[in-house]
This record gives sequence, C-alpha cells and structure tokens, in this order.
Amino acid sequence: MKTIRCVSAVVALLAAGGAYAANLEAGKSKAQEVCQACHGMAGQSAASPDYPKIGGQYEDYLAKALRDYKSGVRKNAIMAGFAGALTKQDIANLAAHYAAQPRVVSARY
Repeated sequence: MKTIRCVSAVVALLAAGGAYAANLEAGKSKAQEVCQACHGMAGQSAASPDYPKIGGQYEDYLAKALRDYKSGVRKNAIMAGFAGALTKQDIANLAAHYAAQPRVVSARY
C-alpha cells in the first residue's frame, strides 16, 4: 500500500508538468542573441537607464515577467516582440542565467 502511494505521488508530480529544467549555457547563449544589447550579459544594463538591471533577480520573477510579456499581460512593445519568439525552455534558461548573475545593490537617499 505504501509503495502504491509513493508511485501515485510520483506519477502526479510528473503529470503536473510545466516545470522545465534550466540550462545555464543555453540561457547564456540566448542572452547573447536576444538580450545583451539592452540588458547586458550580466543583466547590468549600461546602455541606458531605461533598461532595467535584471542581474541577480529572482528566477521565478524573471520567468513570470517574460511569460507576461509574451502573453500580453505585461505591456511593452519592445519586450513583447522579443518575448513572443521565446519558447518555454528559452524562458526557463534565460531566467536561470540572469538569476545566477551578481545582484545590483543600490541605495537611494
């Protein structure tokens, strides 16, 4: 009986799906292709203060933001264009890449 419950739990977890194992190297490669010009490779956008510094942000926050740009829930014409071409795996990889970068700490007085 205990084995059946264990197997049932594993099957339920697998059936839930939706989770994609992130690949940092693939995220780095996609960041070079798509994100680097505005956000930089480490997510410390030096190009313009208009581009957010995303390095070191929480992975789940970054993934949700990209999904929201892709779906149109979050509005930005530039980001909608870029995010629209991303796959679920691309989003997971990019979020992992930028989350793994050093966080920008700033103080505002």
